[in-house]
Amino acid sequence: MADDKNIDLFEKDNTVSEMMTEIKNIIMCSRSEVMKAVNTELLQTYWNIGRIIVAFEQKNRERAEYGKRTLKEVSKRLTEEFGKGFSRSNIQNMRSFYLNYQKCQTLSGKLSWSHYCELLGIDDPDRRSFYEKECANSGWSVRELKRQIDSSLFERLLLSDGKTNKEKVITLSKYGLQINDPADIIKDPYVFEFLGIPENKPILESDLEKALTIHIEKFLLELGRGFMFVGTQQRITIDNEHYYVDMVFYNKILRSYVLIELKTRKLMPSAVGQLNMYLNFYKNEVNDPDDNPPIGIILCTDKDNIAAEYALGGINNHIFASKYTYVIPNKEELIAQVEAVLEEIEDVSDDEN
Repeated sequence: MADDKNIDLFEKDNTVSEMMTEIKNIIMCSRSEVMKAVNTELLQTYWNIGRIIVAFEQKNRERAEYGKRTLKEVSKRLTEEFGKGFSRSNIQNMRSFYLNYQKCQTLSGKLSWSHYCELLGIDDPDRRSFYEKECANSGWSVRELKRQIDSSLFERLLLSDGKTNKEKVITLSKYGLQINDPADIIKDPYVFEFLGIPENKPILESDLEKALTIHIEKFLLELGRGFMFVGTQQRITIDNEHYYVDMVFYNKILRSYVLIELKTRKLMPSAVGQLNMYLNFYKNEVNDPDDNPPIGIILCTDKDNIAAEYALGGINNHIFASKYTYVIPNKEELIAQVEAVLEEIEDVSDDEN
């Protein structure tokens, strides 16, 4: 009888647990939908405030100074009546919001007002559109969006494969990063400013690996969309000899393992051969039937492009070499590089025509 009672209690506990799980899921989904609705309504409200301000200015163009004083007065009155959220700078953001997004339907409900305030600080419409699309696709927080803007992700992606062109700019601005093949996940350089390591400080490869593992969430953000961390020092045994892959990830978009080797010196051909062996092992021994071929990335302090071209040429596996830096690149220099490449492409096109 005691056993029967215990069984009944166990079954009741299971039933209650299942019921609670279902109830909690409903509550969480409901809260999520409410938050989305509130966010959408807030964006539309601020957009309409911006629209009204711009319409007022267009009627009073000859009285610009009066318009500035009006914004200040509007801010004061709205704050008195509705509380926080209507500072003069926020009112100006609402004005800019309407001017940059004149079709309310184009606004993404995945982004908050704070996201859009960060985006409004970007003058170039292509860059702004890229960060908007990628932020929505990747689910970045405001802090993560700011970090990606500060680290010049747009320019790094444009320059990473040496094939910068206007079509690529347009694609990035319309859709964000499209991941269709292994080359699409590569950046050059990678930026590890979150480690707080001085630029010229010598560091062991094992210490770099530990630092990246400690900051794995930020490292995953830098790697990009679709990456999942598998582990460090993943053992490979060939002919009774053990080898260790520095870091292993899995990219769920490409359905591929990504093997990363860390080098605290410039790219050496021997590193390519070693990584190629690791990739062959994963392809034959680790991959599941529905996995795509693994991808290898060598992160090094420097690479001679000609030497890298010869070292990586003729290899069937997907192996890439990228530099990394401990400091955020100079944004103006990267922008200048992109503009120079685009101008060069335009000049060649003009000559051909």
